[in-house]
Amino acid sequence: MKTKLDFKTASVVGVGISNTPLIEWLIERGAVVTARDQKTRDRLEPLASRLESKGVRIVCGEAYLDGITDEVIFRTPGIRYDKPQLRTAVARGARLTSEMEFFFELCPCPIVGITGSDGKTTTTTIISKLLEAAYGEEHVYLGGNIGRPLLPEVENMTPADWAVVELSSFQLQTMYRSPRIAVITNVTPNHLDYHIDMIEYIDAKRNIYRGQTTGDRLVLNAGNAITREMAQDAVMTGNEIRMFGFDEGGIQSEVLARDGNSCVCRGGAIYCGGEHIMDTADIKLPGRHNIENYMAAVAALYGHVETFRFAELARSFEGVEHRIELVRNKDGVRYYNSSIDSSPSRTLAALSAFAPPADSNERRLIVICGGYDKQLDYAPLGEPLCRLAKAVVLCGATSPKIKSAVTACPGYKRGYPLLREESTLEKAVKRAASLAKAGDIVLLSPASASFDMFKNFEERGLRFKDLVNHL
Repeated sequence: MKTKLDFKTASVVGVGISNTPLIEWLIERGAVVTARDQKTRDRLEPLASRLESKGVRIVCGEAYLDGITDEVIFRTPGIRYDKPQLRTAVARGARLTSEMEFFFELCPCPIVGITGSDGKTTTTTIISKLLEAAYGEEHVYLGGNIGRPLLPEVENMTPADWAVVELSSFQLQTMYRSPRIAVITNVTPNHLDYHIDMIEYIDAKRNIYRGQTTGDRLVLNAGNAITREMAQDAVMTGNEIRMFGFDEGGIQSEVLARDGNSCVCRGGAIYCGGEHIMDTADIKLPGRHNIENYMAAVAALYGHVETFRFAELARSFEGVEHRIELVRNKDGVRYYNSSIDSSPSRTLAALSAFAPPADSNERRLIVICGGYDKQLDYAPLGEPLCRLAKAVVLCGATSPKIKSAVTACPGYKRGYPLLREESTLEKAVKRAASLAKAGDIVLLSPASASFDMFKNFEERGLRFKDLVNHL
C-alpha cells in the first residue's frame, strides 16, 4: 500500500542523487511538486524536461528559493537549513524536512545509523554485510549518505528487516529522530567550509543520539576526545552506551575499563563484553583505522548477530572502492586509490597503513595530495609526510597549504621528502610514476575535497584508476 501523504504541495530543493527519486516518489503519491535548483536550466537538462513532462514545476537559477508557498520543503543535505528564504517559508507555516528525515518517520524496521569524520562508509558497509549474513540480503536495506535513497524502498520494508544508513553532518543537522543503534566512529575537523564553526559541526553529529530512548544503543570511540565527552552527554537519554578502542594505557584504557560492555583491542585480539571476537590478524583490510572500524561494527551488532560472523567477514572483506584500494602492480610499483581521503585526518589514517617496521628507515611511499580547500588545518600532515614519504606530488587548490605543512616540519630536509607540484591529476600521476621504482607505493590520498577539479571523490578516484591503468 502506498504511503498516504498528509500534504498536497511540496518544494524539493536541490535536484541531485537523493532528491530525483524523492520527486518521483512524491508525484506517484499525488503531491504537486516544485523542483528548485541553483543551477541554470541548461545544466539541469535533460532531467528538467523529463520532470516537467510528469507535471513538476521547475524553478532554477539565482532566485530558485524565492517565493516558496508549498506546505512541505525537502532540502538536499548540502543546502543549509537557515537560508533566509527557507526561514521565511517556515515562519509562514511550511514544514522543512529532508528525504532522510522523512524516511526516519516512515521506516517500520530498526535503523542502524553511522556517522563520523572518518571511517563511516567502511563501517556502514561492514555492518550491512554482517546483517546480510545473519538475516539474509533481502532483509537489509543499505543507503543514506553512502549513495542510495531509501525512502522509495520504505513500503517494501517490514518490522523484521534492518535499515543501515550512513549519515553526514549535513543530514544530521536538522534531524530530531535517532536510529535504534547509533555509531559515531570519531569526530575531527571537517566541512568547515559549510559549518559556521567546529562547535556547530560537533552539535550536528550529536543529533544521531539525541532522540534515543531506553533500549537503544550508542557506540562511541574511546580514543577520540570529542566522542568521549559525548558519552557524558548521551547518558541522559537512557540508552545503552558501548565504547570501543585500544587498551594501550592512558585515558582511553580508563574509559574502556569503566564499561563492562566495551569492545576492546588488546594484545592483537578484539574482545566485546569480555568475549573473544577475533584476532586483528583476521582483518584483511590494512591499517589501524580498519581495526577501529571493525570494533565499531562489533560494538554495534554484538548480541544481534552470531559471534563467529565477525571474523568470518573480516577474513574475506576487501574493502570499499576508493578507500586504500589496490589499483595495479606495475613493474613492482603498487598503486593505491584512496580518493575518499578528503580531510587531513583521513590521509593520516591512510599513511599509517603503509608505515614501515619500527626498525626501518626506508621510504617507499609516494603520495599524491591536494584538492578543494574546506578551510581545514593541514599542519598535522607535515610530520607523517616527512617521516614516511619518499616524495609528495601536489595538485590542486590546497597544494600551497600542504607544502607549507611539510616544509615547516622540524624533520624536513630539502629533498626529504621530495616535493613536486603539478597542474592536473594526469600530470601528477605521471610524475609519481616517474619517481617510483620497484618496491615503491604510489598512494592517491588528497587530504582535500575534489570540487576544484571533479564533481565528487568517486569521479576523482575513477579518473586516477583510469590514468594508472593506462600508464
